[in-house]
Amino acid sequence: MKKLSEQLSPELLNALKDELVELDKEDPSWLVDSQINEVLFAKEYLEIQPLRCLHGSLYSIDGYVPDETVKSNIFKAIKDYMVTGVDKKMENLLKVIKISCQVEDFSIDTDKIHFNNGTYSISEGFSEHKEWTLNRLPVQYNPNASEPKRWLKFLNELLDKEDIPTLQEFMGYCLIPCTKAQTMLLIIGKGGEGKSRIGVVLRHILGDNMNTGSIKKLETNRFCPADQEGKLLLLDDDMGIEGLPSTNVIKTIVTAEGKMDLEKKGQQSYQGLLYVRLIGLGNGALKALYDRSQGFYRRQLILTTKDKPADRVDDKNLSEKLIVETDGIINWCLDGLLRLAENGFEFTLSERAKRNKNEVIKDNNNIVEFLSSNGYIAFNPQGTATSKDLHKIYSDWCCDNAIKPVISAITFFKYLNENAESLNISPTKNLRGDFGKTVRGFRGIRIVASRFNCPTEQVEIESDEDILKNALEI
Repeated sequence: MKKLSEQLSPELLNALKDELVELDKEDPSWLVDSQINEVLFAKEYLEIQPLRCLHGSLYSIDGYVPDETVKSNIFKAIKDYMVTGVDKKMENLLKVIKISCQVEDFSIDTDKIHFNNGTYSISEGFSEHKEWTLNRLPVQYNPNASEPKRWLKFLNELLDKEDIPTLQEFMGYCLIPCTKAQTMLLIIGKGGEGKSRIGVVLRHILGDNMNTGSIKKLETNRFCPADQEGKLLLLDDDMGIEGLPSTNVIKTIVTAEGKMDLEKKGQQSYQGLLYVRLIGLGNGALKALYDRSQGFYRRQLILTTKDKPADRVDDKNLSEKLIVETDGIINWCLDGLLRLAENGFEFTLSERAKRNKNEVIKDNNNIVEFLSSNGYIAFNPQGTATSKDLHKIYSDWCCDNAIKPVISAITFFKYLNENAESLNISPTKNLRGDFGKTVRGFRGIRIVASRFNCPTEQVEIESDEDILKNALEI
């Protein structure tokens, strides 16, 4: 009688061997009395795949690890030992893993970029040594990469030559976990110029370290800031031109130097560190409905694109051609970062970029244009004007120029007070108004419009102490 091995086909024999190997395997240590011991499972999982958990997000030595990746691994481990309730068990095991490897904080080194093949330090150069980080980039550092000629050609078609170093510095700035420059970048065009390709390249370089979303949502949705924890960049690829109802969150994030209050759905708020940079691509600059302060606009770096040539034929494969040059583009970005660091994190700005910012300030705060107008007011060390008369002449200026006086009286006076030193004026509470009343106003400015029905000069009266003294004497 033939042996069993001789009676079976090679395929069936191999299948039988595999089955015998599986039967011969011992049950895993975390399977106790046919039940999964969640603590033991988490311990064994973390021995095989070391992880750290910060505020509910998991990280390996190679950076951020999505929950779905861990759940997929859990499923492969337990699928042969469970029939029902697998999904719930996966969620429970994921929670236990996170608790088991939870850390209070990560060490953030603002000098280092963590590539797939090692660590680049601004001060010391490249090393193949890998460190734990929240921001492992999914690309290699290659110091010998060729010059990215197609990328440079694309930029020369998109921006004025003087503005390219600014973009180069900002893209390099996005590689490190740092907010020292305290600036966001806005790239404005009429549409169709190809500026969105910048986002495609950055996504390829940064991977999961970059979010694509809305700057407006960042300001108005209380859960959105927490989504930026551990991220290097938030790109708004279609930035709206409608005014923001508030700007406090954006200003705080752009200039963040410490922890801030973050909130996730269904969880208690906590103190977290954000170093996310902001890039907005759109057809108009970022505006605020009510914030007329210099602080909001000071944080904006605004570049404008060249107009798209009428006869230009778009290259549908441009993104793929640019990505091929990733290694060279990274080195180009590093050159910009090093220059930025040498300049104390002050960006290289062309005269055009400076004008862009001034124009945006004027468009969003017409008091700036009013104060530089002729025939309405004059700055004079001996001059004085009441607050009421100044706001009246501002309203007349708006009417003459067919401009809506969007600035309220309170905002108008707040602006004058906050910028009094730079305007060489000073607030006072002791100007003489109608019928001998004491009213507020400013020294160093006077009204010169001949059609304005008020005195061209106001006479300053006694101080508060003098008024009180005279009243007591009477």
